[in-house]
Amino acid sequence: MHHQPHPEAAGAITAYDGLTTGSDPKRGKKRGSYNCGRCGLPKKGHSCHSSTGNTGVDSPSTSSSTPSAISNVRPPPRQPYSQLRRALSFDNVDVPDIPKSDENDFPGDLLELGSDLDSGPLPGNCMWEVLRRLPPPTLLSAAKVCKGWRECTRRLWRAAEELRLRVPERAQVGSVGSLLQKCPGLVRLSLRMESDVDATMLACIAFSCPNLESMEISTSDTSTNRITGDELGRFVADKRCLSSLKVEGCSNLGSLALCSSSLSTLWLSGLYSLTKMVLNCPNLKEISLDFSRQENDSTDLVSVIEGLGRSCMRLQNIHIASIRLSHTVVLALTAANLRGLRMVSLVLGSEITDASVAAIASTYSKLELLDLSGSSISDSGIGMICNVFPGTLSSLLLALCPNITSSGIQFATAQLPLLELMDCGMTVCDTNSNCLTSEESSGCDLPKTPNGKIHLIYQKLIIKHGRLKKLSLWGCSGLDALYLNCPELNDLNLISCSNLHPERLLLQCPRLESVHASGCQHMLVEAIQSQVCNDAVIENNFANKRLADGSKRVLIPDFLHQQSPHDDMKMRVKKLRCTVVVD
Repeated sequence: MHHQPHPEAAGAITAYDGLTTGSDPKRGKKRGSYNCGRCGLPKKGHSCHSSTGNTGVDSPSTSSSTPSAISNVRPPPRQPYSQLRRALSFDNVDVPDIPKSDENDFPGDLLELGSDLDSGPLPGNCMWEVLRRLPPPTLLSAAKVCKGWRECTRRLWRAAEELRLRVPERAQVGSVGSLLQKCPGLVRLSLRMESDVDATMLACIAFSCPNLESMEISTSDTSTNRITGDELGRFVADKRCLSSLKVEGCSNLGSLALCSSSLSTLWLSGLYSLTKMVLNCPNLKEISLDFSRQENDSTDLVSVIEGLGRSCMRLQNIHIASIRLSHTVVLALTAANLRGLRMVSLVLGSEITDASVAAIASTYSKLELLDLSGSSISDSGIGMICNVFPGTLSSLLLALCPNITSSGIQFATAQLPLLELMDCGMTVCDTNSNCLTSEESSGCDLPKTPNGKIHLIYQKLIIKHGRLKKLSLWGCSGLDALYLNCPELNDLNLISCSNLHPERLLLQCPRLESVHASGCQHMLVEAIQSQVCNDAVIENNFANKRLADGSKRVLIPDFLHQQSPHDDMKMRVKKLRCTVVVD
């Protein structure tokens, strides 16, 4: 089926053709011969090697006036237009913040583009590889260059399976819809909304993306999410292929009822005062519910957990962030008996205590991740965690837990051999020192606990672990000594460890790649740099001797593997390049 070009695009093509043919625009359309004027062979795909003398053509003006003579000459560069004509009607979506696309941004079969795409000297497959790495606005602009580029971009849009857009405030819903309609095979969509989002945007997405499998809507500080629970429920019910849904700023849902047999991942943030939440999603495996930090939030979390236990029996990962989390909610979670649960994250629940840890440990003994940040657990709770999960737990996050001491952290690293990630931010902290900036402390207030301890004396922390890869000690201003022997550690966070002494710091972490040291003393930063940024020089301590005839040097002991012949020289072992982030 032949598509008629856009009127504006036709104008651009006409201007380009006028440069390539070299004909007078005032003259009528006149076609020359389809055979070469020198050898008589067809011109298509032909490169004439005949000389002028052999062809018998004596008039150079005749040969120069034929199109064949100009077809081998590269056209002159295009002059910029005073008013650029757009080849596509959509020009309202801007994506300056999106990084350059890689090979997986436009997945799909690479089309074999042949001579049907007029791309000049650039082969069609090379042009495809170049254009598929462009962000959407640049790709839209590339379509107005010529007919071949427009055809290639059209095929790119049709083959696109993933699209990430930043929608500015000036963009209209119709502009977004016109772009989405260019991608009938779209399965993954990510929108960064700087304008308000409502049911009209959902309807536009539902109409333009019939095969959508994953959708993510993130909001900025200048945008408002006006989608209600009923509207979101209808959208999920209509998209029968939707498996992943992530939406931010869900403060206007009111009530939520989702029914889907394909949905497996659900992330909702900014929730506030849900009157009812019903999820009929039998294949749901991961859920994240992030509630607002307002004190007057009236969401009944016990009812939410009970509903998950009745209709989402395949849940593996659960994350709930709310200041209304309590021991009662934890008991409801244990009563739900979600046997496949592997990751539990209950954040900002100041009423979660060691009894809650005991309830979780007695019901879910195969957890791989446990996040109780902002809770009131103590070193006793860490002891229960170590007794139950030594063979499964790989991630432990206990930030903002004021009742935890350095002894509990050391015990956890000693008793959990599979641990790869540990976050103990703002645990061992000096409450009298304002070590965090206003921006850092605005979203991480210490929970108020009746049994909270004030660490009046500074503590030391010694960690020796063979598998730990990421360690976070941000805000631990109560530490004055730190000794780390972690050969696999690659990320260390020491932000605002203001009382850590440089002479009491020892980092034996050869694979360390980044150290975050904002808010630390200048001498401490220099000590970190001196320990992680220098090459290690290792002396060759093997004894050596010569044979009886004095002709050859051998190493003692001789049963070791073969060494370099220059074994008496120093061997320099370079560490991985480590970055110390200060600002």
